Amino acid sequence: MAVLTKLISLTNFVIASSALAFQVGVLYPWHHELDAEFQELKKEYRELMTEQRLEREKRMEELGEIRKEIEKLSAASGKKGFWA
Repeated sequence: MAVLTKLISLTNFVIASSALAFQVGVLYPWHHELDAEFQELKKEYRELMTEQRLEREKRMEELGEIRKEIEKLSAASGKKGFWA
């Protein structure tokens, strides 16, 4: 019975040691690699969002200019709207 208890304890120690070695040797360095890739992805996302915001602002400025031109034409013709 004592031999079985020692064998179970030894098996438990071997399994726990191999699991710890796997975590330290494989998972921990992989975590740093994933973190670096995630930071790069965040940087690319910020750049894309900035680019899209600038494009949206440019379109809004163009639409504002078009609206001003329409208002000028409407005032020059004396009409309030397209169907008036």
